[in-house]
Formats: sequence, structure tokens, C-alpha cells
Amino acid sequence: MLKNIPKILSPELLKVLCEMGHSDRIVIGDGNFPAETMGKNAIVIRCDGHGVVEILDAILQVFPLDKYIDKPVSLMEVVKGDTVETPIWDEYEKIVTKYDERGNKAIGHIERFAFYEEAKKAYAIIATSESALYANVMLQKGVVID
Repeated sequence: MLKNIPKILSPELLKVLCEMGHSDRIVIGDGNFPAETMGKNAIVIRCDGHGVVEILDAILQVFPLDKYIDKPVSLMEVVKGDTVETPIWDEYEKIVTKYDERGNKAIGHIERFAFYEEAKKAYAIIATSESALYANVMLQKGVVID
């Protein structure tokens, strides 16, 4: 065991977060996200039994967001005509604000199929059991500045 590391971050996930370099991206997918299909060229990590909110909060405790781009946090945009509500995005905003001084200005939206194309280029994809729709998040890693 390690001190000050969120227990939800498995050794496998910690290793991947550590391996990632500046500008690498990681996707935290909801339960409907096709993690294995999108992750054919990525590391896929299963976090069954956990939701995106708790995984996002734990990751951002140890993971710097990229300061050199405007929107290092990307959410999958709701498809036009879809009437799905996305209250989980409010939770994401609170979490991002806790760890990045840009707050909600660090969050952008990507059209669904463009999100899939970007996810295919991610270093890693985390598959969760999140039941909220449009709950997918992509993070771009920055650098640690001491």
C-alpha cells in the first residue's frame, strides 16, 4: 500500500498514469462506451463496479491536466435531437474545478463520432460501470511543475 494515493487507483492504473507523457490522453468510459473496440491500439483497464465520477476525482488527484491547450478535458457531446439530460457533467465540473484553476473553462465537448475517433488515439481507456448516458470523459496529460 502507498500513502496518499486514492485506493480506487489500482496498481495497473497507477502504472499507466505514470507511463503517460505530456499530451497523452486517457478516456474514462461509461458502461455503454465500446472500450475494447476503441482501445484496439490502447491499454484498456477495467474498473467494473465503479463510476466515472469517483475515477475522475481519484485520477485528477495525481494527474496534471495539460496547461498548453484550452480544453484538456473533453466530454462526448449529446447527439442533436437526443433528449438525454446530463447532470453528471455538473459533477465533472466540480471535480475539475477542485484540481485545475481554469475550472469549467478547461472542459470542452466533442461530437460523438469525433470523440470515438479521438478515443482510438488515446494511450489508455478505462471501462467503468457508469450508468449515466454521455458520461465519457477524455483527459489530456500535462506536466508536473514543482
